[in-house]
Formats: sequence, structure tokens, C-alpha cells
Amino acid sequence: MDGRAVAPAAGTVLNALATGVGSAFAIDLETTATVELTDDGTFVGEVDGQPDADTTLVERCAAFAIDEYAAQAGLDPEEVGARIRTESEVPMASGLKSSSAAANATVLATLDALEIADAVERIEACRLGVRAARDAGVTVTGAFDDASASMLGGVTVTDNAGDELLARDEVEWSALVYTPPERAYSADTDVSACERVAPMAKLVEELALEGRYGEAMTVNGFAFCGALEFSTGPMIDALPDVTGVSLSGTGPSYVAVGDEATLEAVRERWAERDGTTRLLQTRTDGTQVQ
Repeated sequence: MDGRAVAPAAGTVLNALATGVGSAFAIDLETTATVELTDDGTFVGEVDGQPDADTTLVERCAAFAIDEYAAQAGLDPEEVGARIRTESEVPMASGLKSSSAAANATVLATLDALEIADAVERIEACRLGVRAARDAGVTVTGAFDDASASMLGGVTVTDNAGDELLARDEVEWSALVYTPPERAYSADTDVSACERVAPMAKLVEELALEGRYGEAMTVNGFAFCGALEFSTGPMIDALPDVTGVSLSGTGPSYVAVGDEATLEAVRERWAERDGTTRLLQTRTDGTQVQ
């Protein structure tokens, strides 16, 4: 029994590290997971092209999904294992929610292999992946904001403390991503520094819940660039022309949104910096079985 699913990456509107409330939106960089069920009760992960990659997260996701849903599929959870393979367009440790995309794709691919993907609500599948991410130690907040945007598509606002979806909206922007050469692992983030910008995060939350996503992400970007000691230079390059621009997650990537012509001009400025740029679109369809 095999399953396959694809999940989009996401950009940040509000970093949840300050207050526990976060917001993110799906973009069209994808992670694909293929899951083959086995009868030996073991879980073995593999990342395409990265033989030394840490596969704890995807193994936990498959194990949690089988523990939760194998009986519903008529199987004994104690006997079912899985081989998981992921391949991704999303650069790791770049602030573009690679872990959330991998978790969502793996959970949904496992449910597909169990032949019950349509019977499980997407938001519940998302929560299961978030639990697995916490168990694997790859997230500070639980990343329900990032995971919900990737799973459901569109832009979401969440309370990560209770894995509560506060709002979801569908937006259609072009999205320009700039990723510097360095990497930043979210588990290594200075959380206390982020907590000191909580008043600004509350303002971002208010703006996001009012649907003022561009303004929200720009305020977020300046606040968290300060807290995490990232340059605001790429943001200045993009302003005032774009709809919004922010440091994405805990960096190092920056994401700007707006119309394609405007972002093409920003791309020329960002291309003068070391790193890579990608001109993408936002996604409203979320994680899908293939």
C-alpha cells in the first residue's frame, strides 16, 4: 500500500515566537512525500539527494498517523511500519517552512497509503503533523501557523498555544523570495529576544485579523529583523512599491508580495545581493494527495 502527497511552502505574515499567535501564507514551492506501508513496525525515512539528512520528523509523522488511524483502516497499528521518501524544492533552514511542508506531505501520504485520506479533516491531519514536529524537536512554537497555511492554502492566522485556527483567507499575490547563502535553524532561535517585540507582534496580529496582510508582514519584518539581528536592507530595497515584505520565519529568507511587474523590479535589486531569488505565486489549494 503506497501513498503520495505534495505540500506547499509558506511565507510569514506574523512570527509566532513573540506571543504564540502567528500568520503565514502558502507559496508554490513544493515538497513531495511518498509512503510505502510495511509489516515490520519500523519507520525509515529518506530525503532525495541528501543521504545524511535527519529524517526524524517524517518518521514521527508517519508513526503518529499510523498510531492514530491504522485501526480505522482495518490494520493493527503495532504491526504497521512505513518507508518514507521526500523530495523538495524548498530549501532547508531558510525560513520557508520546509519542515511544515515535509510534515504535511508525509501525514497526508500516510493517510493515502491507509486509503482513508478523504475521511480525515485536513485541519486534523495538520495538527497531527504539528504534534510530530514538537515530538521531533524541530520547532519552537509548534509552527501551527506555518503548517496550517501549507495544509489549507491561502493565508491563516492561528493561536499556536492551542493549535487554534483564528482565521483563513484566500489571497492571490505574486511572491518574490530572496534567500541569502546562510542558513538559520528555528530550533536555535533566541526566543527571549523575540518575546521583547511582543507589543509590535500584537499590532501585526490586529492588522492580520483585519485583512491588512501587507502592512502586517512589513511591520513584522522590521520587528523581527531587529530581534534576530538580520539586515533590513532587503526590505528597504522592496519598499514602498510592494504590498508587503518581511523576514520569513526566523530567516534568513525574505518574502515580498505584490503584482508581478513590481516584484520583477525588486528582483533586479535583490539579485545584486549574494544568494538566490525566486518569483512565485501564492497558493490557495494547500496539501494534496497525488
